[in-house]
Amino acid sequence: MLDKNGYRKNVGIILCNNSNKLLICKRYKEDSWQFPQGGVNKNESIKCAMFRELFEELGLGKQDVNIIGRSKNWLKYELPKKYQRKTNDMMCIGQKQIWFLLRLIADDSKICFHFSERPEFDAWEWVNHSKPLDVVIDFKKNVYVEILKQFIPILKV
Repeated sequence: MLDKNGYRKNVGIILCNNSNKLLICKRYKEDSWQFPQGGVNKNESIKCAMFRELFEELGLGKQDVNIIGRSKNWLKYELPKKYQRKTNDMMCIGQKQIWFLLRLIADDSKICFHFSERPEFDAWEWVNHSKPLDVVIDFKKNVYVEILKQFIPILKV
């Protein structure tokens, strides 16, 4: 689903543990790390999209997490030209995202990448709040800076 400006609606997920470490994931067969994220389907609420992506990408359900924060507004990033593509005769130039901050209340062993036919990730780790800014791809960095600015005070780190 693209908006009139060519941005795809998307949800982002920052999952923290009881030590307020953040989960970052390594993209499948790449040396690229990021927070889980994914598109919003037509007629799907933002919250439902977040729970669907949580399950598809991490194998976690509603019962495994508590929602402790949500972004105040849409955060946008533009894709480099080589990643831009046409969708329904419209050019997708980037993503606009609503972010959720979740606390894992289940055991780490519940995290699993195999609930999707094509897993997006093949590794994960718990990190301090500054590490994602060091490893995320450059074109997403401004969104990571902004969402961490919103969410870190909630965690009181």
